[in-house]
Amino acid sequence: MKSKSASPLVPPWIQALARRVGTLWFVKMTGTTLGISLFFVLYFWVMHSKAGQAVTVPMTAVDGWISVSEYALLPYASLWLYVSLAPAFAADKASLRMYVAGALAIALLGLATYWLFPTVTPAFGVDWSQYPALEMLKASDRGGNAFPSLHVAFAAYTVVVIERELRSPAAPPWAHGLNWTWCAAIVYSTLATRQHVLIDVVGGLLLTWFAVWICSSRAVQQLIRVPVGR
Repeated sequence: MKSKSASPLVPPWIQALARRVGTLWFVKMTGTTLGISLFFVLYFWVMHSKAGQAVTVPMTAVDGWISVSEYALLPYASLWLYVSLAPAFAADKASLRMYVAGALAIALLGLATYWLFPTVTPAFGVDWSQYPALEMLKASDRGGNAFPSLHVAFAAYTVVVIERELRSPAAPPWAHGLNWTWCAAIVYSTLATRQHVLIDVVGGLLLTWFAVWICSSRAVQQLIRVPVGR
């Protein structure tokens, strides 16, 4: 006899992810909202506090190859939806604690770098009045806290976490592809909106690698009570 809760129209892997979203949903929702809000408060406080000491990050040839695009604002802004999926897909408390540990490591290391070595993006010589949507972005975020790019760091961390969460319910290849494509679009958008330059992007990727490496250590996993080797 078939279970009434199982729908033949919904693939099993989607049902599995839906159950995960419903697990600890209130903790995930409030934690994500408060975490992002607190991060923004600290991010802009550091940026404004260190604005007068910021060093300009140099451009590379690659930065000249990428054109300014207002359309890139869409994937750029989508980061906050994207990062919310990672904790939402956590299967249990252990997975959620492991996610939080990595995200916290990225945020603290990034903000500490901004405080100790403040940076700003170059003056690109762009007439922002020709790009009204980007002009609004520049008015709120003036290119401080450039290196490393936390936009890139959080996108890269999210793709790693979601990739792990997609493996256990045997998600199809297109779901994995969509995950990587979304991450790549966000990384590209940081350059096409001129919010960052290539050096910032590389710094963001290295920051993610370092944070994941720290959180994969036996000591950290025991500290947050995650089974080693999970």
